[in-house]
Amino acid sequence: MSKHHVSTVINGDPVEFLCETQQTLLNVLRDDLSMTGTKEGCGTGDCGACSVTIDGRMVCSCLVLGVEANGKSIQTIEGMANGTELHVLQRKFLEHAALQCGICTPGFLIASRALLERNPDPTEEEVRFWLAGNLCRCTGYNKIIEAVLDAARELRGA
Repeated sequence: MSKHHVSTVINGDPVEFLCETQQTLLNVLRDDLSMTGTKEGCGTGDCGACSVTIDGRMVCSCLVLGVEANGKSIQTIEGMANGTELHVLQRKFLEHAALQCGICTPGFLIASRALLERNPDPTEEEVRFWLAGNLCRCTGYNKIIEAVLDAARELRGA
């Protein structure tokens, strides 16, 4: 099989890679680019563990082909912190103990950031609706919702 040359921007950095036609973006990120923060939970787009944003739109990277990333801007969990300084959402997830095994956490963080970029003052219902595509088998969801609402308050300076 021939490989395709892909030129993209990931977390603000220009990146080029070769991938096969059927290779998912998730597999490219994890296997070829060693960006293992994005997790595979189901491989069918049902759990949200592999969430990334492409040109500002949240997607399940297990459902996107690597070749589709050509010319696009991708944000992954690896780009969320600023060096050693955690993003406010990451900090609030820790403060609220909104994580356990960690498989779903990167997807929840990416989804939460996408929500707060669109709606800096969401209601609890809006947070629950927005995060409905992300599944967690360990924590339940209350601590996650509390962490997102707390992060939103801090980001707004409330």
